[in-house]
Amino acid sequence: MPADPKVKPLSELTVALVGISSISGNEDQIASFVYDKLVKCPWLDVLRIENNVVARTNFGRKHRIILAGHLDTVPPSPPTTPLSSDDNTGADSARVDNREIYGLGVVDAKGGIAIMINLATEEQTPSVDVTYIFYACEEIGREYNGLHKMLAAYPDLFAGDAAILTEPTGGIVEAGCQGTLQIFLSMRGKRAHTARPSKGVNAIHRAGEVIGLINAYKPRICVLDGCQYTEALQVVNIQGGIAGNVVPDLVTLAINHRFAPDKNSKQALEFLEGFLEPAMDTSFGDRIEVVDLAEPAPPNLANSLLSDVVAVSGAKPRAKLGWTDVATFHSIGIPACNLGPGDPELAHSGKEHLPIKDLDKTNSLFKSLLNS
Repeated sequence: MPADPKVKPLSELTVALVGISSISGNEDQIASFVYDKLVKCPWLDVLRIENNVVARTNFGRKHRIILAGHLDTVPPSPPTTPLSSDDNTGADSARVDNREIYGLGVVDAKGGIAIMINLATEEQTPSVDVTYIFYACEEIGREYNGLHKMLAAYPDLFAGDAAILTEPTGGIVEAGCQGTLQIFLSMRGKRAHTARPSKGVNAIHRAGEVIGLINAYKPRICVLDGCQYTEALQVVNIQGGIAGNVVPDLVTLAINHRFAPDKNSKQALEFLEGFLEPAMDTSFGDRIEVVDLAEPAPPNLANSLLSDVVAVSGAKPRAKLGWTDVATFHSIGIPACNLGPGDPELAHSGKEHLPIKDLDKTNSLFKSLLNS
């Protein structure tokens, strides 16, 4: 990209980060880039652990804030996929146009990573100590998540009084996070020739009742600390069928449930089992298998440090409807929230872009917070 005199160093850093391919599991190059930036700062203790980087200040302040952001992105669109002219998912590159940065991962979450690097490498003495955690594999299964791996192996690195995940929130505090539960619902049938369907039981047809139940589902709404969490229930995949002339005897539905943080995973599963029971026949072989489960995190906005984050943001907080590693910090007793640049509705889309003014505004917000 040609040099643009209107593009400030923070924006240039964001563009450079977007230009480094970092699909989940392939974060070596971006981890090296971040480490090389941080290790030059004498006021930081810097560690690289596989493709994760941790940098800490040690000024002896009363409080320690943890800033954490993930280095990975979802994959770009395949080269064979026809892309519209404004689709940014086809390549690992960035462009700046009309004071906006376009590119895969600029919203989720390389704008936040750029802010973290910028804060960490500025010669300053903030009023709190800061731990900066840059971690791998957030976008895939939690068994690969770099934050979880480091927490298990190096728990001392996670000492802190509060944490902020630099997920895209548009510079508004998104409090807590909902839990997520995914099941496979297997429904049985009886094989027969499609010319004589009365001799069998079509498993896919039986699944229609489940789909109808879920399509009629009315989302439960829960308000905590003034933040409204709206639960969700969706069929996200269906598989079944044997051949074009065989009545299918098995169908499997993948069902995802997002549940509010006033529940735990046991209660969420009990709800889902009860909700699906009218359409199931366990004596016929129908069964539920849990394939993914993550606990939620409450908003914790009564915590003094998190209330300071809200105050500095200058905006009313809202609920985080998705799951984030705020829940990971909650599980070890550290109150946490989500706060970063970028419109969260653009994450993973073909139209990811980040206004430079929003990037600068969120960077200034973090500076004010760390020096308040």
